[in-house]
Amino acid sequence: MRQSHFEDCPRVEFFDANGFYRSEFKTKTVKAPYAQLCSVMKDNPHYKVLGGQCAQQTLKSVSESFTSFNKLLQLFFKGEVDKPRMPNYRTKGGLAPIAFPAQALQFDIETGECRIPISQENAASVKEHFGLSELRINGAFGIKADQIVELRILPRNNEFYAEYVYKHGNDGATCHLGLDATHALGIDPGLSNWLTCVSTRGKSFIIDGRKLKSINQNYNRRVASLKTGKPAKYWDFELARITEKRNRQIRDAINKAARLIINHCLENRIGHVVFGWNEGNKDGINIGTKNNQEFVQIPTSRLKNRVKQLCEESGIQFTETEESYTSKTSFLDNDFLPTYGEKPASWKPSGKRGKKGDGIGRGQYKTAQGVLINSDCNGAANILRKVSAQLGIVLTESVRAVLTLPKRYDLFKGLKKSYRKRCEASLQSA
Repeated sequence: MRQSHFEDCPRVEFFDANGFYRSEFKTKTVKAPYAQLCSVMKDNPHYKVLGGQCAQQTLKSVSESFTSFNKLLQLFFKGEVDKPRMPNYRTKGGLAPIAFPAQALQFDIETGECRIPISQENAASVKEHFGLSELRINGAFGIKADQIVELRILPRNNEFYAEYVYKHGNDGATCHLGLDATHALGIDPGLSNWLTCVSTRGKSFIIDGRKLKSINQNYNRRVASLKTGKPAKYWDFELARITEKRNRQIRDAINKAARLIINHCLENRIGHVVFGWNEGNKDGINIGTKNNQEFVQIPTSRLKNRVKQLCEESGIQFTETEESYTSKTSFLDNDFLPTYGEKPASWKPSGKRGKKGDGIGRGQYKTAQGVLINSDCNGAANILRKVSAQLGIVLTESVRAVLTLPKRYDLFKGLKKSYRKRCEASLQSA
């Protein structure tokens, strides 16, 4: 694809070797026809070794990558996005993911294993080197064979992973019947308090993030020790092992936190989730070297996307709103809540957020009447107030008691396995 593009459009007319574009050729795009790729590559020996269906999936992914690049390119010329990078070659000596469509797979009902096809051109080599006439891996757990759409083999950190893409069969219609869209859950993301949640049902809770901070700190310390005196790009099996362990722990925390939020909404018939989020939270933040490292390595954006995905599956409405001044403004005093960039020069909150040693205390918020409440709960309630008028959310039950002492959940030791079953019960009762 790249070679044919540069033959049709010399680099001086598009992107040169240094990646700079030539403005007089802004409309030039990369041709990415999947049918043409198949026609060109069908007799290629590498295509034959992969096998027809697997090779076709690879070509589809290439075509999709360049199609996406073309769309980003047009947006770049309009000044809406940063300069996109053209899809490049596989790293020399590296590995790349491959995919098998469902019709190429065979599942053994008795053993639960999945049989992966081997091309005729590759069968003799596989048998000679590995003594195998067929390849079998563990099947997908918890789903049926007819739900599977695709199998992806992903090389990551010196290991191979099987990723099954499947149809979940839930469009949210079943859950939607029992939910009330006038009740919402406001979510304020942070660090030690990873997610602080306040609902219009008169409940609040915090998902603890201190264990995640500890995991990242230990990981960074271990990496620094292993790479001492080594080149910047040094990598070995031990680094791969601890990286994979850390990634699994974080992925587990994301799934648990998202499921906990959805369970709460289903059990309390909350039909709306409002997530406070400011663009540039990651790359634009400046809260000190140590805090920057902690904040950037906590995958709150991935958690937000996971919550959104589960909301769509469960029939819960999801709204993302900017959270400017929500931590400074007093919710109980109903202060004016400005939008970012529109704060009046004379604006001043009636309450004060506490700091260490100031008499109020870190993590506390003091209202105009001298009432102490949890500062993050105050922020989560203000996130709800940001959109209450547009969404028709009623805040009458979000009172002082809700904001004073939220329940804290530890994802790594405070949750029982029954929280997954509570989700199923909530779905059925809804």
